[in-house]
Amino acid sequence: MSPPAPRTSALGRLLEAAGYRLEARAQATLAVRASDHRSVLLARANRSPAEVEGWFPSDAIHRTIVYDDEPGETARQLAADRGIEVISPATLGPALGELLLPSPAGAAPAGSPEGELSLDVPTTVVPEGERVVRPRIGRPEAQTLAGVEGPRYTLRLVPFWVGAYRIRPTSAHGGPGPVVLRVVAVNAVSRRVEFWDDGDRELVDGIDGPHQRLTAQLGSGVATAIATEAIRRHHTIDVEHTEQHGGALVIETRRVLPAIDDFRLAPLVLLHVPFWYAEGAEGRVVLDAVTGRRVSPTENGPP
Repeated sequence: MSPPAPRTSALGRLLEAAGYRLEARAQATLAVRASDHRSVLLARANRSPAEVEGWFPSDAIHRTIVYDDEPGETARQLAADRGIEVISPATLGPALGELLLPSPAGAAPAGSPEGELSLDVPTTVVPEGERVVRPRIGRPEAQTLAGVEGPRYTLRLVPFWVGAYRIRPTSAHGGPGPVVLRVVAVNAVSRRVEFWDDGDRELVDGIDGPHQRLTAQLGSGVATAIATEAIRRHHTIDVEHTEQHGGALVIETRRVLPAIDDFRLAPLVLLHVPFWYAEGAEGRVVLDAVTGRRVSPTENGPP
């Protein structure tokens, strides 16, 4: 049996760290995560979707084949006919975050415990000393994902002001929707804002190996103001209002921002999030060391 391709082997380790159970198949590896019924097959390009479809569990909600080379249009069409997602090396980077992180919780359905959450300020529980987000991607995986030969790799811990919040977004019909619990993260260097799902990042008190720690450039008060504005923009929706004027039906679309009373933000805490910086002749590549997402070199502020 041929050994797994380097890219496939690295991705298998990442999937296992993200909660998938790995099963060896003929020239392939099947990764199954029971928590969200997601299955990922790491396969060589000569394996047809029709041939391997039966390898997926019957209860798999989301089925993905990650090929170690471009499988071709015929394979893509066969997969599409069967409702199977196909990822090739060219599209692996942008799709990696979705594969590794838990499925977004989104708004809980009415009657579920989360749907009945009150708008009390959520409790931010950060164990003493645990202020670093654990990286899921090591240097070998970063080198594979960056696709740049021979650069210098540096792991940098970027400061973020992070806090949980509860919000009751407006529904599409203009009424109040169910309460949602999310996490907002403000980059303390560039002021860029991210939205995380509660519990999708693991905190530790430190990391091994050489790394650099950047210094925060803004305090919690400024970060709270930035987070508040970003939360309102993020949860703004379009609401259609219909009126009858004579014989004409007039539809007006309005942008509705959540009111200040519609969400509660917990006090922000300063966490450090790992990013890989790869520098070579081709320039700089920056990867989120948790999701594998490629980010702009300027997203974390000046180098």
